[in-house]
Amino acid sequence: MSRKLGYRLLGRGFDYLLHLRPAEWPILTGHLLTGAALSVGLRGLFHRALAGTLFAGGLCVVIGLNGGTLALNSAFDRDVGDIAYLRRPPPPPPQLGVLGFGLMLLGLAASLLLRLPRAFLLVYSLCLVLSVLYSVPPFRLKAKAGLDWIINLLGFGLLTPYAGWVLTGRALTPVGWTLLIAFALLFSALYPLTQLYQLEEDRRRGDRTLAAVLGVERSLGLAVGMAVLAFAGFALAGWEANWAGAGAWLRWGAVAVAAIAWASVLLPWWRQRRSMAPTAHQAGMQRALGVWALTDLAVLFAWAR
Repeated sequence: MSRKLGYRLLGRGFDYLLHLRPAEWPILTGHLLTGAALSVGLRGLFHRALAGTLFAGGLCVVIGLNGGTLALNSAFDRDVGDIAYLRRPPPPPPQLGVLGFGLMLLGLAASLLLRLPRAFLLVYSLCLVLSVLYSVPPFRLKAKAGLDWIINLLGFGLLTPYAGWVLTGRALTPVGWTLLIAFALLFSALYPLTQLYQLEEDRRRGDRTLAAVLGVERSLGLAVGMAVLAFAGFALAGWEANWAGAGAWLRWGAVAVAAIAWASVLLPWWRQRRSMAPTAHQAGMQRALGVWALTDLAVLFAWAR
């Protein structure tokens, strides 16, 4: 129904919007704001002086940087099957790559004009460079196993919440560093899970993604191992924060709930790995994305109240 309405309103121009993959925007926005809330607390997000900065920075990152990156990626991938955050993708329209790169530059220009914090500009610029290296030949690091993984754990796992933090104008604390590193480790668990249902298409295209090289079994083993390390990082951050008093068990409980949620996704996936079709792997990825959002909420409850 939403696609029919979109094409009725925008015609074939709706293809461009679809390739920006707006289904990811709420997840990315939540992760960006998690970084800001860890810096100033949940109430601080609504402070009048800060809210405008967060709104502007959020638009630059979510639509300019992320939407542009995904459009640029689609322009060179030319996927036929489902891709992350977009089922039944339409053929990439003409000049999709130009639109994607233009959106990234527009976000950078807006950040400069709006005088957003210098640290945010540096993070945005670094992510822009990584996005081009990831998607565009002859670099196309997404087709080089290991490098694709590193870029994603840095870009989404670490630098996205870091961008939210520095938008507040505050320096990152030692506990903050531990939390962001834990998020990077957790995204290093999630990333191969987003590729398992696309293995056949990636291999047919000749892309040596991390999952294509490792295969299903070792990719899932990597995901389980990195998730364990990530929650060890969250536990370390709790210890560094000196949780004590009557409310401490609620904070530890929130972290435990998130860990149990990840286990409820990963362990059955591991047990059934040899009999799963690509559609089952895709359903597993969707569950993992939901658990990622739950983890953001758990971290906010534990550290940003």
